[in-house]
Amino acid sequence: MTGLRERKKAQTRKALADAALRLFLERGYDAVSVKEVAEAADVSVPTLFAHFPDGKESLVFDLDADREAAMVAAVRDRAPGTTVLEGLRDAFLAFPRPPAEEGEMRDFTRLIEETPALSSYFRKMWGRHEGALARAIAEDLGRAPDDVAVVSLAHFVFGALEVARRGEDPAGDLERIFELLENGWGAIVRP
Repeated sequence: MTGLRERKKAQTRKALADAALRLFLERGYDAVSVKEVAEAADVSVPTLFAHFPDGKESLVFDLDADREAAMVAAVRDRAPGTTVLEGLRDAFLAFPRPPAEEGEMRDFTRLIEETPALSSYFRKMWGRHEGALARAIAEDLGRAPDDVAVVSLAHFVFGALEVARRGEDPAGDLERIFELLENGWGAIVRP
């Protein structure tokens, strides 16, 4: 159970991220200042930076650390007898997007793709997550973190997420991609 102070911090962080995203989607990322985001969330600019010390871009990716921790936990905390890929697939499928949020997700994705600062931040964040996942897989399998198979697997898992989220059936596409990762590509590349 979290205490009052932690809950208030989480509420403030969420209010800032929600205000930022709303303003960025309404007016465009470059047209909104950090001061405007702070005002919309009814906090001071120093409070904003206390919660988001990495700057304006991090307001868009407020769940960055949580997502990385969830990916690592999917490897480390998976059920006995479950492969690394099964654990990752199950963890990713446990967070389905409700249909009502599909439009919001498209708007969010478009904001990132059309804003150079956010695209750059996203690529760096993605790389950090990929590295953290590779380290967790390597530790689990008793391999070196720079083992080409481990690094490639982490890369393909992140690629699977990217490809699946752009499709009409993200959950179904993710299932199919993970099946290919688990069983190999031979069945689809042979005539």
